[in-house]
Amino acid sequence: MLDNPQHTAPYDETSFRYEGWRIVAVCFLLATFGWGLGFYGQSVYVAELQRARGWPASLISSGTTFFYLFSALLVVFVGEAVRKYGPRPSLIAGTLAMAAAGVAIGAVREPWQLWLADAVLAFGWAGTSLAMITNTISLWFEHKRGMAISLALNGASFGGIVGVPLLVVMISHIGFANAMFATSGAMLVLLVPLILLIVGRPPDLHGWRAAAETKSSTEIRKHALRDVGFLTVTIAFSLVLFAQVGFIVHLISFLDPVIGRERAAVAVAVLTAMAVVGRVLFSMVIDRLNQRLASALSFLSQAAALGVVIAMHNDYVLIAACAVFGFSVGNLITLPSLIVQQEFDSAAFGVLISLNTAINQVTYAFGPGVVGFLRDWSGGYALPFYLCIALEVVAAALILVRGKPRAKVS
Repeated sequence: MLDNPQHTAPYDETSFRYEGWRIVAVCFLLATFGWGLGFYGQSVYVAELQRARGWPASLISSGTTFFYLFSALLVVFVGEAVRKYGPRPSLIAGTLAMAAAGVAIGAVREPWQLWLADAVLAFGWAGTSLAMITNTISLWFEHKRGMAISLALNGASFGGIVGVPLLVVMISHIGFANAMFATSGAMLVLLVPLILLIVGRPPDLHGWRAAAETKSSTEIRKHALRDVGFLTVTIAFSLVLFAQVGFIVHLISFLDPVIGRERAAVAVAVLTAMAVVGRVLFSMVIDRLNQRLASALSFLSQAAALGVVIAMHNDYVLIAACAVFGFSVGNLITLPSLIVQQEFDSAAFGVLISLNTAINQVTYAFGPGVVGFLRDWSGGYALPFYLCIALEVVAAALILVRGKPRAKVS
């Protein structure tokens, strides 16, 4: 294992005056636009392009799959970009790429243009999502890193709860293209000045700059992919996110014939809201927990909720099960970075969390497709949801395997 000894940071991370909390606010806003346009916005793009262009859903969805896979390739190098160029240029580059992607999607007229727009969107997603945010915040925080990342990533939920409905309202009033252009413009106007004003040179909490010069990113990845601790955390979260994304994407389709479209929408809203509640409550204690054990319990809680969803058809029970499932949804994108922080060299953090995020993304990109295939093959959602339960249980066992201590990567 690449052990990371405890350090005493010379900066008071508990003070509201500490500059790191301003970085958290910038990352919250970045996540709002990043997830609003790059993740939750996908459902809007599919619907609007189907309606306006008459293209088959399979054509548009293939562009979405390409977006996820290409962006996963780019995410691998986010840690190196932040380390080489610094957080300010990296954040601005991500913002510019996401804004350009919004304009490109609004201007799509032909199928080939959609793939080009999705390629630009992949650059924007890599520069505004999990890897960029965790890498940036890690430069300012050690002891309160879990809380800082959790609070910043609430912007992701905010992008889904508020950003997407606002985008839909704008589309109904000014049209799809103009709504995308306006959203991209708002992102530039709000984020670029804030990044320039607030994001400066981070403190060198661990002597990272000197250590980074002695470490090759290729060597860090090579050692990590042979390290039991890194493999267990990466594979476990890949399995869980595969199940989680597959379940959430198909949730309304499953619930609609069971409890009706209106209550199904309520269940999704409750799940999303509980993701925010869970992340906020967890952030208060997350830095003091055994994070592998907390992860295992989160996986098992989702598996139990899925079991109830399969077995019970009562409206209120199903909504309550969605609430239980949702409570850990937000934390499952925060916990990998905290485990990596605890168990690996500080100088390797950026490269390793980018690699972890990329592998997770490649895996969960196939979740909705596999769940849909098994649903069509079996004639119902019981089989794919039982598969999701099995993956959650296997992941819960796997995440508890930490491996043996090893020499540090040099």
